[in-house]
Amino acid sequence: MAPRILLARHGQTAWSLSGKHTGRTDVPLLEEGRRGAKLLGERLHGAPYDGLADVEIRTSPLSRARETCELAGFAERARTWDTLMEWDYGAYEGMTPADIQSARPGWLIWRDGVPEGETLAEVTARADQVVAWAREADRDVLVFAHGHILRSIGARWLGLPLDFAARIRLNPTSLSVLGWAYGEPAIESWNDLGHLDG
Repeated sequence: MAPRILLARHGQTAWSLSGKHTGRTDVPLLEEGRRGAKLLGERLHGAPYDGLADVEIRTSPLSRARETCELAGFAERARTWDTLMEWDYGAYEGMTPADIQSARPGWLIWRDGVPEGETLAEVTARADQVVAWAREADRDVLVFAHGHILRSIGARWLGLPLDFAARIRLNPTSLSVLGWAYGEPAIESWNDLGHLDG
């Protein structure tokens, strides 16, 4: 079977809860986020995943992703990878969409980008690097990372432009699986939060 990529978004933080753009600011998990990460780990260690013994694992170096990985029980097997860091939001770091809309009505990050941060082309290139790595693997892979970079990876896995990511929301501590259908890249599951029900 062709390799799949499992995407785990980090747990809830104060900034993700309030909707602030959290790029490179190292915001810690809330207790809710820590609980969610443990529940995600329980899910991935149970059927049908059974601990993902043969899966290669990588995590963003930012603490909210690394701690999610650790609490889920995969820290010893995971390698940090700068390519999985969140979008560098530049001047919009720490701002909510409403804050930005008040200055730039109609603004959409997936179309308009951010000043003084990463360009759309740069984010696309990073997402493409992750997709290429996953497709070249001889087994499934699991990554712990952040909302916008994971949505970008989802779009690029499907061969679609980055702005498709605007249409695929992703909650904290969610699990998504990108795989194949009839030989074409496909979304097997997206934004799955079933494990948070306990």
